[in-house]
Amino acid sequence: MDQKQMLKQMLEFNQTTFNNAFNTMSLLQDQLERVAKTMLEQATWLPAEGRQAIENGTETYKSACQTFKQKIDDSYKQVEKTFVS
Repeated sequence: MDQKQMLKQMLEFNQTTFNNAFNTMSLLQDQLERVAKTMLEQATWLPAEGRQAIENGTETYKSACQTFKQKIDDSYKQVEKTFVS
């Protein structure tokens, strides 16, 4: 088997594995966010500042995850361009 072909298959496998794991993590995060929103709606004792802090934290986490995913995707493209092409 050609070494470039083997490297390309390994990269594709690793990228697919990462994407599946990331998507699973995202689904779990979405589910947990829905649960947290339900709990916040029922927690009348929580002040507005506390609710806002939780919402800000959630948005920051989502943004960081998307940035992480983009960086990983860019890295896979760079590795493929460097070693496979």
